[in-house]
Amino acid sequence: MSVQYSDCLVAVVTYNNGEDLQLTLDKFPKEYPDKHYPYSVVVHVDGSTDGSDACLKEYPYPIIGNKTNRGVGKAIKNSIEYAKKNGFKAIVIIPGNNKNYPSEIPALLKPIVTNNVDYVQGSRFLRSSKEDRRRDNTPLFRIVMVQVHALMFTILTGRRCTDALDGFRAYKLSVFDDPSINIHQEWLDTYEFETYLHYKVLRSKKFTYAEVATSKIYPEDKKGIITNRQGKKYSHIRPFVDWWRILRPLLFLITGIKK
Repeated sequence: MSVQYSDCLVAVVTYNNGEDLQLTLDKFPKEYPDKHYPYSVVVHVDGSTDGSDACLKEYPYPIIGNKTNRGVGKAIKNSIEYAKKNGFKAIVIIPGNNKNYPSEIPALLKPIVTNNVDYVQGSRFLRSSKEDRRRDNTPLFRIVMVQVHALMFTILTGRRCTDALDGFRAYKLSVFDDPSINIHQEWLDTYEFETYLHYKVLRSKKFTYAEVATSKIYPEDKKGIITNRQGKKYSHIRPFVDWWRILRPLLFLITGIKK
């Protein structure tokens, strides 16, 4: 199934992202669609309680979401269903936390549009000829964790993986028609979803997969687990509790506990 740029939907997913949501949306072109960004945009609000979604009245994008916080997995599922119902063929997920660049969306979509790739992962560790591909201010722990996590995927799937934790990704919606992939399981509503889908696609011989170089910019004055407790919070991921949620799909799928 061929996909054109106009067949693609960009879903901005947000939960209590404060001013970062508006900073993310301000990086999008003011007019849609145009010759450089011929895709559509939707914003998914996952039960935000910090008032950050009030800024959405300033933008022309449709808004979908949950009344209460359900988790990033549920937000992505809702966005996929919205894309299907509205006739799109591919979707880009971009977090509303001002750490990714909307200007790099065409780079994510290019493998899908030009090479019919099924799944494209943005990677902060791939080099690019463009100078704007950066990973500024990334915490050392996050650099190590992301690379170890990616190595696990490389070993378990046999496909080279450099970054499986950046939420900046693109999928062909036909992936979700495959009976071996069941994204509607409730246990996939939080951080499990992305690990589950990544493993399913990379393990399968049915799907083509690519990584592209993208940026991941953390705040300079970021809050640490131990140091700089007054700094800016840069992630909703909680130590141990959410680390387990990220990793457990690998254990469940390998052992057959879950499908």
